[in-house]
Amino acid sequence: MIELDGSEGEGGGQVLRTALALSMITGVPLRIERIRAKRSKPGLMRQHLACVQAAMQISGAECEGAELGSQQLRFAPGPIRAGDYRYAIASAGSCMLVLQTVLPALLRADGPSRLELQGGTHNPLAPSFDFLARAYAPLARKLGAGLALDLRRRGFYPAGGGMVMAEITPAAGGLAPVNIAQRGAVQSLSAECIVAGLPRAIARRELDVLAEQLGWTQDQLLVAASHQNEGPGNALTATLAYTEVTEVFTAYGAKGVNAETVAGTLARDVGAYLASDAALGPHLADQWLLLLALAVYDSGKPAYFTCTEITGHTSTNASVIERFLPVVIRHAEQADGHRVDISPA
Repeated sequence: MIELDGSEGEGGGQVLRTALALSMITGVPLRIERIRAKRSKPGLMRQHLACVQAAMQISGAECEGAELGSQQLRFAPGPIRAGDYRYAIASAGSCMLVLQTVLPALLRADGPSRLELQGGTHNPLAPSFDFLARAYAPLARKLGAGLALDLRRRGFYPAGGGMVMAEITPAAGGLAPVNIAQRGAVQSLSAECIVAGLPRAIARRELDVLAEQLGWTQDQLLVAASHQNEGPGNALTATLAYTEVTEVFTAYGAKGVNAETVAGTLARDVGAYLASDAALGPHLADQWLLLLALAVYDSGKPAYFTCTEITGHTSTNASVIERFLPVVIRHAEQADGHRVDISPA
């Protein structure tokens, strides 16, 4: 059994999600205490409980502590089962985090799986659908994983109500590692603003700030169409597409935060990425680490990538991965960012 202290490192939900995924993959039981101890509301919130319940369903796990507010969990998985699954969070909790919990395990199943996910699709402090579809999924496919995502309806805080369909197909023979050292040539740089159930003038103000601060033209700045029954919500997303990688950054509107502040936040994030030559931004590096470690584990071959920053999430994720898998994760600072190496132990 692997025992983890959920207060270590970043001390949030990342420890729980990565540990659940790797417990299912390795078949090793997990005990985690002090779950999300560093958060203002520690313990399992609705979206974290949904992750646990989803993991229980696809692995037939025995579990103790799976209840709201619980800071302790014991998880003993069974065999991973492919199938059609439906996961709904009755709030704006991120259903994208549920997908990221079960995806690595379903990539080891004995057949394809189809998921219907309901809840938040565009949440602060969680990867958005656009990030997963445009940045994360293409990299997963480079490893041989089959991952197709379809957005049916956006869900914003606090109402939620979004819907995403996901089709997951395991890689024949396991995942194959790839090295991502450079971004490659620029394909396109663009931004789009979603204003669902809100005045369109908000979008214009946010895009005007991006035009001024990033020097982008009007052709690069779009107002996204919203679907029926979405919102209210405001998400401003920048997509930076290169031949080797696509990065996605998002800033969210909130009550009491003006449009110029939202756009300024996004402009700073994009500017920091453009100021470096490293391949991955800080959030994509964090999310990519687990899949690449699994590819190294499957193949017995080392791999590496470059990134602009090593965040607390990334360091914590690396620590949890090394507890479950026979891999060694090391990073070194370079002139233009960091290089992360993953090698068989």
